[in-house]
Amino acid sequence: MFGGAFLACVSSFVLICVALGTQRWVSSDVRFTRANTSVTVSLDYGLFQGTCEQFVEAGLQVSKRTFQVADSLSSTKTRSTNIAIVVVLVLSLLSSLLSSGFTCTNTVSNPYQTFLGPIGVYTWNSTCGILSLLAMILFPVNIEAHSLSEELSHGCSTSLERHISSEHTYGYSYWILLLILTLNVASLTIIYFYDHARYSKKKEQERPIENAPKDVILF
Repeated sequence: MFGGAFLACVSSFVLICVALGTQRWVSSDVRFTRANTSVTVSLDYGLFQGTCEQFVEAGLQVSKRTFQVADSLSSTKTRSTNIAIVVVLVLSLLSSLLSSGFTCTNTVSNPYQTFLGPIGVYTWNSTCGILSLLAMILFPVNIEAHSLSEELSHGCSTSLERHISSEHTYGYSYWILLLILTLNVASLTIIYFYDHARYSKKKEQERPIENAPKDVILF
């Protein structure tokens, strides 16, 4: 059972690395007005970098270019929230690594009854799950409430005037966080059943002598 939990923890660790390393967190189409015409800025970006291209109403398309998210942010709210998401995911990565170490140790040895056992696995898996959930909440907040895509659009195109509308589609890099959360819940469930089975066996071994069979008492 600890081996199964170990696989879940390792998978969670790998997926957090994938989420941090890939830049398919969101795709946005942001429309602006400019000089009596409309311009649509299309962005695909993640926590560190992304690509953008613009389409003018007349049919002109500007070639796609790459940008760094941190360099394109001027607002304190968007910059601090983006940094917070990265920090949260790094802490989640460390929690997942510790949980993997705990489950691996208990797999190859007699399971500990102290913090190195189920209690430690509960702690680090719960921490990893909570941090992943927090990152899932902060990223849409940065887009919807802090207008992250609109701010990045101004770095991709000049002379943008009035903002008209925005459409956002979250990519696989973002939804990986949901899979990470699921793996953490699965690992916690496995260890819970192990802990419950161990407790039941311990109680069975501690049965009072009067509940023992008569032939055992005579013996």
